[in-house]
Amino acid sequence: MSEPDLDEKDVRILGAIAKLGTGSPEKLAAETGIPKSTVHYRLDALRERGVITNDVFDIDLEAFGLNLTVITEVRADYEEGYHDEVGRKLAEIPGASKIYFMMGDTDFIVVSQLANRGMVEDLVSRFEAIDEVRRTSSKFVIKTLKDDPRPIDGYDPDELVGEL
Repeated sequence: MSEPDLDEKDVRILGAIAKLGTGSPEKLAAETGIPKSTVHYRLDALRERGVITNDVFDIDLEAFGLNLTVITEVRADYEEGYHDEVGRKLAEIPGASKIYFMMGDTDFIVVSQLANRGMVEDLVSRFEAIDEVRRTSSKFVIKTLKDDPRPIDGYDPDELVGEL
């Protein structure tokens, strides 16, 4: 994937989306000082370029009932292209919301959102049913200290413009 060609206005708009949690051109224009028509045009262009991928609402998973976060390290048999095949199989497991292919001793990190211990048991059984999986190690999250659905909000837009 190529790096997006973002200018200062794009970065300011994306920063405002992260800060406000909305894609409303009116609110983004008020936050950034960029004219509403320009914001609207830029939002369309950012969608077309794949920088903005959806207009999703954030859901509080704990309030929804998925209050157990389980982080699992997965080790798998190495062979050419194994990360794609094993990654696809891990992604099919219900509750597995994030899957990362890693460097180092752990091949994959799987983050799962579950409702109860029965779902945890089912998750582990499904990991074990994947032929290429050799070992897993799961941990329960006791307390979430930060889970930012809008990580761009943690950056100063002026610093990002220089880095992107």
